[in-house]
Amino acid sequence: MKKYNVGLVGYGWAATAHIPGINATTLGQVTAICSSRPLDAAELSTQYGSDITVYNDLDEMLANPAIQVVSICGYPNQHAGQTIRAAKAGKHVISEKPMATSVADCDRMISVCKAAKVKLAIGYRLHYDLYHQELMRLAREQDFGPFMKMAGDRAFVFGQRAWRIDKKLAGGGAMMDLGIYIVHGACMAANGSAPIFVTAHEEPKQKPELFNEVEETIRWSMEFRNGARCDAVTSFNHSADTFRAEGAKGWIEFKQHAFTYRGIVAETSRNPLNFAAINQQAAQMDDFADCILSGRDTSVPGELGRRDMQIITAIYEAARTGKRVKVNA
Repeated sequence: MKKYNVGLVGYGWAATAHIPGINATTLGQVTAICSSRPLDAAELSTQYGSDITVYNDLDEMLANPAIQVVSICGYPNQHAGQTIRAAKAGKHVISEKPMATSVADCDRMISVCKAAKVKLAIGYRLHYDLYHQELMRLAREQDFGPFMKMAGDRAFVFGQRAWRIDKKLAGGGAMMDLGIYIVHGACMAANGSAPIFVTAHEEPKQKPELFNEVEETIRWSMEFRNGARCDAVTSFNHSADTFRAEGAKGWIEFKQHAFTYRGIVAETSRNPLNFAAINQQAAQMDDFADCILSGRDTSVPGELGRRDMQIITAIYEAARTGKRVKVNA
């Protein structure tokens, strides 16, 4: 079967993870990259094993009729504009997370993609990971009862100035880059439900000269309609990647690499989990290509990214005001 040609927008760390994954699929291959950086097309083609054309102008890449799918891997504040341009050019879109830096931009992305009759998916690759699929199965079938107590910690030590701490580009700090994984994971554990209230506080900055625009560490709690609660922390000043969800009859715990591309270590109150490692990006791309072919809806649509942006917006408001904030999701 002929593969879908994918054009990547942005060539940073995310793109270098996406390209091998997409090229490992049965239904997709990267054939174009648009970047403001000077790139060698021949070198990239050799490195990734597909014939890649390099563009410096997005509209020029979008004008190529051979490209059917665009993967948005640039700065978060660019996701909305780039998605809208791609959709208007008739391309299906996968946008990295966070979907955008505001709920209003999420709305624009969804609206334009619907009007253009193109698919929009968000880069929630963990929906295709077998460990996280088990989390969702447990939540759906309630083997351990509903998960009523959740906790997460995702952090790394950030020691250099880069786009992640530029508020204009990133939209925020640790919450936008890392905390979003826990927000999304807790909603998975709540069987897709969003919290109805949040509380939060930003901790004092250990490196105020570096984190002078965005939060360094933030702690927050999410309250769900059924009484479930998730207590979480995200930071650019310690190392962690864990998540735990408990029900009346048992629990599941991601002890290491909870939200990473590989190396997940997890167990339940019943037994250790030992699923086969998969290429999460390849699984997502194959599923998205099948959605295009079959016409079915993706399981990670723009509405999911919008929901998470609503939750994050409420968390920031709670941290700013010190109040318990209602989530409009």
